[in-house]
Amino acid sequence: MKDAFTWCVKLLEYYAQLFNMTYEELNIWIFCIIEPIVFLLMLFIIIKQFVKIKKLKKSNTSQ
Repeated sequence: MKDAFTWCVKLLEYYAQLFNMTYEELNIWIFCIIEPIVFLLMLFIIIKQFVKIKKLKKSNTSQ
């Protein structure tokens, strides 16, 4: 587990340098801004698909 954590930290440090940011700034962008937006977007899509499936099932049973 420690090796995985160390690898992730090194990866974040690499990308922080690549984007001319600090490790902390990149961490905030990924885990406090981007990840919640992606989560909410995925949740919206999942709910929308669930509603579509429910409507399709209903229309198939009524035929």
